[in-house]
Amino acid sequence: MATLAPPPPASGVLAHGLPAGTRAPELDLPSTPDGRRATLSDPKGSPAVLVFYPGDFTPVCTNELGLFNELMPVFGQFGAKVLGISCDSLWSHIAFAKELHIQIPLLSDFHPKGEASRRYNVYREDVGICERALYVIDGKGVIYWSYVSPIELNPGADGVIDALERLTGKSMEFPTFQPQQQPPRTEART
Repeated sequence: MATLAPPPPASGVLAHGLPAGTRAPELDLPSTPDGRRATLSDPKGSPAVLVFYPGDFTPVCTNELGLFNELMPVFGQFGAKVLGISCDSLWSHIAFAKELHIQIPLLSDFHPKGEASRRYNVYREDVGICERALYVIDGKGVIYWSYVSPIELNPGADGVIDALERLTGKSMEFPTFQPQQQPPRTEART
């Protein structure tokens, strides 16, 4: 019986990203909500999570960014800022964030096209988009953990949360929910 090789990635060669232990390249990109420039080094000393994604308004990216947006309180427990990055224009990011109520800053790597994505080794020249990649960067600007996902798959946030727990020495705390006390039932008398 012949062994089949795995199929190639859907659209080009899968990038490898930058490995842990590498100094994270600085970012200086326009960002939602208002076009102000966002940098990796602001604030210094805090961990950062970079979420590179292929494009606004696509199904997998919509799910991925929605998940990271919902988990903002969890990332806050670690003092981590989260930045979404794609090669879409700032105007596309603004519309995407507004429509989906995304609160995390979305950075535009539009011009020069893919410059930041190239520095993180996640740009796909053949189609002009970035890979779906995650980076956890420590407070000194060094990549602590990285993962490049197949472009058609949402990598979720478990790897990021695990890396933040190891980096900070903190465990994620889940909110506790208490059942509501029901008032004593009173019966109506006639």
